[in-house]
Amino acid sequence: MTRKDELEQLLRQLFTGQLLAVLGTQSQSGPYGNLVAFFATDDLKHLLFATTRSTRKYENLIKIPKAALVIDNRSNKEADFHEAIAVTAIGKVKEVGGLEEEQLKALYLAKHPGLLDFVLSPTCALLKIEVGTYYIVRQFQQVTELHITP
Repeated sequence: MTRKDELEQLLRQLFTGQLLAVLGTQSQSGPYGNLVAFFATDDLKHLLFATTRSTRKYENLIKIPKAALVIDNRSNKEADFHEAIAVTAIGKVKEVGGLEEEQLKALYLAKHPGLLDFVLSPTCALLKIEVGTYYIVRQFQQVTELHITP
């Protein structure tokens, strides 16, 4: 197994085990963070989340369609300094539409069935981060970069 394969396996395990992530967006007035329920495609090229179009995060992403999504497995205990993993995904954001939207909504809702009414609301947008790079932090300060090719 190559180093890249090992990192991808680590990411898949982390993403499967976590429901929420912190989304970082940018506006002219500065950075903004939110908790979002997320889903990762199996090829790790895309991370999905849903939001209503009236939110600040949506407005920020329409104006500046770049984001960071942070996913971690911390337990809020001392052991986290040596055992926790945190991943920051950086990429471009697009609203999903058409046939792709229906396919991706099904995958998203399989992970988050409790969000069915929210996701099917006409005011809800399904957004896709096209990941360029994952920054994987282990043992508090060991940083590895994984670049995703389109």
